[in-house]
Amino acid sequence: MSNKSLNLSDRLYDYLLSVSLREPEVLAELRQETAGHPRSVMQIAPDQGQFMALLIRLIGAKKALEVGVFTGYSSLCVALALPPEGKLIACDISEEYTAIARRYWQKASVTDKIDLRIAPALETLDQLVTAGQANSFDFAFIDADKENYLNYYERALQLVRPGGLIAVDNVLWGGAVADPAVQDESTQAIRAFNQTLHRDERVDLSLVAIADGLTLAMKR
Repeated sequence: MSNKSLNLSDRLYDYLLSVSLREPEVLAELRQETAGHPRSVMQIAPDQGQFMALLIRLIGAKKALEVGVFTGYSSLCVALALPPEGKLIACDISEEYTAIARRYWQKASVTDKIDLRIAPALETLDQLVTAGQANSFDFAFIDADKENYLNYYERALQLVRPGGLIAVDNVLWGGAVADPAVQDESTQAIRAFNQTLHRDERVDLSLVAIADGLTLAMKR
């Protein structure tokens, strides 16, 4: 028994997946292809993707936002969980990475649900606010450059409705956030982000120790 989160061994993690992961074949194929990519560590874990899909269904989300697409695993998890009329606005700056995502979105027949915006995400988010879409999104997922996490979060907080959910990836950053000797820009940015959210009374907060750490912030 333990009164704190377990540090999962490879054996225990494999067991966890073996008794809980229900990964559609198209997601498994995308994950396998991405595993050979030079930046494969940017992809979320499959159990995290399944957890996010569950959250989408729990809150009845129909309109979602993603900042950081990479090869599209998280986008596909979200799109598959959305109802037939659901929409996801996905923000990224890479045509190269998202070309892989587009192939799998098409294979999974969710292309019509996903509006991919190739541009700096802050520009896209500001355009959405200006276009009157504040308080209209049910769910937002942030997984992009760490130095802009606070900026992405503030825009997402404007765009998500009260009772909507913002999920933020990599908040434990491989454990580096707890190591005072690590002082690179990305680590410091995540530390500042975590501390800011801990004090933010505009949201209800939980940091879940899944994969590389996932913060869940529900807008009050």
